[in-house]
Amino acid sequence: MSGRHPIEHLYVQHHCWLRGWLNLRLNNAADAADLAQDTFVRVLQRRHAQALLEPRAYLRTIARGLVVDLWRRRDVERAWLETLAHLPEAEVPSPETSALAIESLIAIDQILDELPQRAREAFLLAQLEGMTCPRIAERLGVSLSTVERDIAMALRNCYRLSFEINP
Repeated sequence: MSGRHPIEHLYVQHHCWLRGWLNLRLNNAADAADLAQDTFVRVLQRRHAQALLEPRAYLRTIARGLVVDLWRRRDVERAWLETLAHLPEAEVPSPETSALAIESLIAIDQILDELPQRAREAFLLAQLEGMTCPRIAERLGVSLSTVERDIAMALRNCYRLSFEINP
């Protein structure tokens, strides 16, 4: 290893391979280069490079998660742009406001994804459909207290998010 730091060695030995692996999946050299760099940033943040028995498997696992995040982000951005396309020009928010909205939507999407399926469904039925807790309980076939607990969990997660965005 010639005195190199383990993370430097990992980078030198596997960066080109990882970039190629990502490029095959994304079919976009710029995105592949960005995600390869982001993968190594994550490795630096985790500081696990010296004990890796299977470095490519480890890098692939991190990179897969980043690819999923990229696709989800693009789905949110696409949905936002489709929504804006239906607004009258006078109501279209500024690019700065749009960027903030997209970041907030991505954070909300991540929080909802972390919830158990039933809690996510109960929360969305309450927030988007305006359903009452008794109706949600009936629809999901669970008790009223279960629905209330699930919605409270979702609200706590959203509340946590509000503090992460506006400390």
